[in-house]
Amino acid sequence: MRILVTGGHGQLGRDVTTSARARGHEVVALDRRALDITDSDAVHTTVVDAAPDAIVNAAAFTAVDACEAEPERAEAVNAGGVAHLRTAADDVGAHLVTVSTDYVFDGTLDRPYREDDEPNPASVYGRTKLGGERAAGADATVVRTSWVCGEHGNNMVKLVLRLAAGGGDLAFVDDQRGNPSFTADLGPALVTLTETAPGGIVHLTNAGAVSWFEFVREILGASGHDPARVRPIATAELDPPRPAPRPANSVLANDRWVALGHSPLREHREPLRELIAKLQS
Repeated sequence: MRILVTGGHGQLGRDVTTSARARGHEVVALDRRALDITDSDAVHTTVVDAAPDAIVNAAAFTAVDACEAEPERAEAVNAGGVAHLRTAADDVGAHLVTVSTDYVFDGTLDRPYREDDEPNPASVYGRTKLGGERAAGADATVVRTSWVCGEHGNNMVKLVLRLAAGGGDLAFVDDQRGNPSFTADLGPALVTLTETAPGGIVHLTNAGAVSWFEFVREILGASGHDPARVRPIATAELDPPRPAPRPANSVLANDRWVALGHSPLREHREPLRELIAKLQS
């Protein structure tokens, strides 16, 4: 296949590109400087020139709190950009795969969220990503994931390692739960969905739900630091408070991925150890 990857130099886009090329696909990986997905003319020209069989959209405005301050930009990237890609994909007959988020849910359920649960985003980020899902259309494959970590770009694992190196105690919330998802597993799985083009919504995360506090303890332990350095706090204790509301429960059930015949992604502690080994080498 010939695959065009937007956000191709980002945390997830790089691992999608690496995995696709390893499987023998031809990949055109573009960063924001090469393709601004908010520019409809640029999107159309680039897609027509590349003539891909599939488009993987890993481009997004993911700074959750910044989205609250810049809602127009969030809308233009997370919803408008997907709409431009949908139109261009239709023009060349390409299948669109776009990455979405657990933030489309309000986090009030007492069980993992399934693909058919009704979204109810509480933040600008969540609302604009839901807008992107709808703009993608029924034929596209929409992949919701959460708590993404990888070798490239900024993420919680890298943040905690920097904080741990600085000494002192840490405090992280224990009343927000989700699934850490590692690009080393998520990238290849996205390529699989690009190859099979099932369409519709697919939840895709590594296994094992934790709170942020528990995840930080795991990061500290796996990196040779004392897990006791972190203490749990409630979201209400954050000082200053975060501008964007976070879902208390963002655990995603990967039911459709399994129903499509695929094995669940690994328990997250295994790719966590692998990532830390890379970052510390």
